[in-house]
Amino acid sequence: MGVSGAKASGRNLLDILDFFAILIDVRESVPAEFLNEVYYMKKRVKKVRIFSALEVANICGVVNQTAINWIKSNHLKAFTTPGGQYRIYSEDLIDFLNTRGMRIPDELAVIITDHKKRKKVIIIDDDKDLNEMMKLMFIKSLEDYEIIQAFDGFEAGKLLASEKPDVVILDIDLPGVNGHLLCTRIKEDKNLNSPVVISISGLNDTFEEEKILSEGADAFFTKPLDFDKIITALKDLVETRTV
Repeated sequence: MGVSGAKASGRNLLDILDFFAILIDVRESVPAEFLNEVYYMKKRVKKVRIFSALEVANICGVVNQTAINWIKSNHLKAFTTPGGQYRIYSEDLIDFLNTRGMRIPDELAVIITDHKKRKKVIIIDDDKDLNEMMKLMFIKSLEDYEIIQAFDGFEAGKLLASEKPDVVILDIDLPGVNGHLLCTRIKEDKNLNSPVVISISGLNDTFEEEKILSEGADAFFTKPLDFDKIITALKDLVETRTV
């Protein structure tokens, strides 16, 4: 089955993802990067709203054939079911309406509002395996958060500016980057709204901990990381700020 067909088989796809979730629970030898995508896909399949071409036509106040023509001319992104029917993801419909200056109906407006309310966590760590494992753990435990990854200082700088995360997981031992200075800048940049910074390090050093906390970090953890403690601290720190 092609990608389009796989997307369309909603119930079957969830069954497949549930099977892989069982593998995760029994700790089979499945690569962390793959398991990461399994969890992400499962959440996405459950939560994303999908429209038919006829529903899109009704939303836009046009006949069904007009919506189909938009799809065929590549103006509106869609995929095809095994039965040959067009289906459109809510975010693609929103993009289409926005680019054409068309009114966003109430149902889609709710989806947009919910997305904007989601908090963001960025993981900044050059250790790809650890970064991927953290993302996997966060996806499992922080269902209402969007998880973003950066693997070097340059990428981190771009994503911090564009995404404005609520929480930053910062490896202060990034090669070629002064983690202490980066922490200070994150906290002092008014455009970032002083996100929660959870610093991590391979050095179990009291001086290192005291220094990074004095520079604005909200918490400090040493490697190997205790993910449960990090997640608990993250939730507590975010909750404290929203009270």
